[in-house]
Amino acid sequence: MHAIVDQIQSVDLKAGEATRRYLDTLTKPPGSLGALEELAIQLSTITGELKPKVMPPAVIVFAADHGVAIEGVSAFPQEVTAQMVANFANGGAAINVFARQIDALVEIVDVGVAATLTMTGVTSAKVRHGTANMVEEDAMQSAEVIKAMDASVAAVERAKKAGAKCLIVGEMGIANTTASSAMLAVLTGESVARVVGAGTGINPQQQAHKVAVIERAIAARNADPQAPLAVLAKLGGLEIAAMTGAYLAAAAQRLPTVVDGFIATVAALTACRICPAVRGYLIFGHRSQEPGHDVALTALEARPLLDMGMRLGEGSGAALAYPLLQAATAMVAEMATFNDAGVSDKARL
Repeated sequence: MHAIVDQIQSVDLKAGEATRRYLDTLTKPPGSLGALEELAIQLSTITGELKPKVMPPAVIVFAADHGVAIEGVSAFPQEVTAQMVANFANGGAAINVFARQIDALVEIVDVGVAATLTMTGVTSAKVRHGTANMVEEDAMQSAEVIKAMDASVAAVERAKKAGAKCLIVGEMGIANTTASSAMLAVLTGESVARVVGAGTGINPQQQAHKVAVIERAIAARNADPQAPLAVLAKLGGLEIAAMTGAYLAAAAQRLPTVVDGFIATVAALTACRICPAVRGYLIFGHRSQEPGHDVALTALEARPLLDMGMRLGEGSGAALAYPLLQAATAMVAEMATFNDAGVSDKARL
C-alpha cells in the first residue's frame, strides 16, 4: 500500500488552466455553463489532457459483513448482504440497472461477506468472514485492512487494463452505516448523534439505540483520529477498507473517480487523510439523505453534483451523476469555438 501512496502525484493545475482558457473560446458567454465548466477543468487536472475522456466507466462494488450487526443496528438481518451480492451477480440490483444505462464495466468483489459464496459473477478476495463486533474488540487487524486495500488495488488495475477511463466505487454490507458513522465521528470530532441517520430504514427508537452502540464502540476502541488506518481497523469494515484502497489506486492511475454517498464519502475522507493529494481526483456524485454525509462532504470541502434524497449505496448515486462527466467532456471535445463558427466574440472584450 505504501508503494501506491508513493505513486500519487498532485493533479495537473496547468492542464486545468489550459482547459479554462479554451472554454472561454467556445461559443457561449464565459462561465455560462457553470459547474459543468468546473467539472471539465477538474477532469483535465486529473488526466493532464485538454480534452479528457471518461468512457467507458467501471463500477466496482465491494461487499463485506460487520460483526456489529449482532447489536441490532440495522433494519435487515446480516444474511441480506450475501443475498444482495447474488442479486448483483444476477444483474438485478439498482446499480446493475444504472451501470447498463451508462455502458459501464462491472465487477463485484467479495472482501468479507460472512457467508461462503460460490456464485459466478463475483470475484473472491475474502479477507475474513465479516469483521469482529467493534463494541467488543477491534473490527479488524491492521494486516487485514491492508489485505482488503490490496484487493481493491488489484480490482482498479483490472478495470484500467480493461480500458476504463473513469471509476465508480460502490459497497454492500449490512450495518456498514454504523461502521461509517463511528469512523466519521472519530475522524471529524463530531458527535455521534450528529452523524447517525436512518441507514436501511430504522425507526427513531432504533436510531437512538444505534447511537448508543456507536458511542460504546468509540469509547472502547479509543482510536486516534490522527491515525486513519487505525480508525479504519478499529471501527471500520472490510468493504470500507477496500473502497479506501480503490480511491488511492485510482489516484495513482490518474483515473477520475466519482464518489457515491455516505459510506463511500467516509472511505474517501479516510483516503484523503492517508494521502491528501487524493482529493483532487475525486468527483462527488450526490448528496445522500444520511445526515453524516453533509459532515463528511464539509470535511472534504466537496460540492456534490446531484441532490436527489437518495440513501441506497451500491454506487447508485455516482452512476446517476456520471452522465454529467460525459456532458462535460463532450462540451470540450465537440463545441465550436467563436473562430470555428464565424461568430463574433466582441461582446466578450
